[in-house]
Amino acid sequence: MYVFSLGLSVWQAMLAGVLGYFLSCSLVGILAVGSVRTGLPTLAQSRFCFGVDGNRIPAFFGYVANMGWKVTMLSMASTTLADLLAHLLPLLQDATGKPTSACLFFSFSAIIVLTMIGAIYGYSIILKIERWIALITGIMTAIYLFFFIPQIDFSQLNSAPTGSMSTFIGGVVLAMTMVGLGFLNYGGDYSRYLPRRSSAGSVIFWTTTGIALPVSVLLILGVMLSVGNPELLDKAAHEPLAALTGILPFWFYVPFSLVIITSLISAGMTGVYSSGLALMAAGVPFSRVTTTLMNAVIIALGCFYLTFISDSFLSTFSSFLASISVIMGSWGAIEIVDLLRQKRLNWDVSMAERYGAGGRNYRWTAMVSLIVATIIGLGTITSSDPYIGKITSFLLSDEAASGTFAKANIGLLAAMISGAVLYAVLTYILKQDVPPVKNK
Repeated sequence: MYVFSLGLSVWQAMLAGVLGYFLSCSLVGILAVGSVRTGLPTLAQSRFCFGVDGNRIPAFFGYVANMGWKVTMLSMASTTLADLLAHLLPLLQDATGKPTSACLFFSFSAIIVLTMIGAIYGYSIILKIERWIALITGIMTAIYLFFFIPQIDFSQLNSAPTGSMSTFIGGVVLAMTMVGLGFLNYGGDYSRYLPRRSSAGSVIFWTTTGIALPVSVLLILGVMLSVGNPELLDKAAHEPLAALTGILPFWFYVPFSLVIITSLISAGMTGVYSSGLALMAAGVPFSRVTTTLMNAVIIALGCFYLTFISDSFLSTFSSFLASISVIMGSWGAIEIVDLLRQKRLNWDVSMAERYGAGGRNYRWTAMVSLIVATIIGLGTITSSDPYIGKITSFLLSDEAASGTFAKANIGLLAAMISGAVLYAVLTYILKQDVPPVKNK
């Protein structure tokens, strides 16, 4: 729906979304190959490229990306719960039929408290019931499609005007940030359990297809539903899940909303827990319980901003994705280039250790490449969220910032390409920062 709302035709939006999904997910698949060969999770594998201490930088921003997604999910859970309560109790609706501020605040508080309790005390319970949550959610979603598809006005599919090429590229970039680039730092966390000699082509194919194909189907359905339905698009910009559940009959709307809310809380619980582990991996010297509480507070503040301060869920969501994708996308591009070096060195896992044990503490080539790429990317993208906008577009004039290049966030692609090229030149042409001789 968001890709279509950029101003594309139905067929352009479908093509841009599917292309963005498959392109970005292929990068996840390529990164997964390295972990197959070494048995290391992605951010541990990244030590080969950045060094043990230098790797704290991408690890930290991987943590920030993780936290941002948890904020997004729990904000959606809050607005969905508020919408449900307002439907069940009309007293909780304002004059426009939307949930009152009190209803929204109660829902927000309930979601945060349940998530915090589950993250600290209920992790083992969530592990036991998550399979059932996934199964029930899948069944309910399949039933949802029976109500969803009749809402599509097939006569309107050719009614949307064709967008410009820059808008189309912007759609591709938005799709890349929504799916694949958000998973780069998890690429090898599960593939590392595969046999070491597994086919690289198969790993890339199944990782890419497994992520991109299902969401491409949903994207196509979302685009078809959106055309000729401006009210739905407007509501989705503020309450994404409530917009989609609003088409359901009441008897199914209630249980479906409850299942979605439970699923999002479950994901939030495990996410807060895993974010605590990520924070510890980045070098924060606190216990798991302390880091989990820290994460819960940060997520609560983020959810509060997204729910009560931000003028548009879509503006903040897309601006955050673009900004964090500049950093994580550039990191992923540099790491992919380094896989060639790692392969030449026969995937020597000692390179993930400190200096003196086979690896490096820092590798300036990777760090400089990441910094340069980040400056280029953040400096040439724009943000429709005023606060996130303070760290973007600083390399652009006012005229350039309103141009098609900036509005389409093509600076993200420029950042990834520049980071990869700079690192390749330093490593393979200038042969800088060569790997240390392994201790005997």
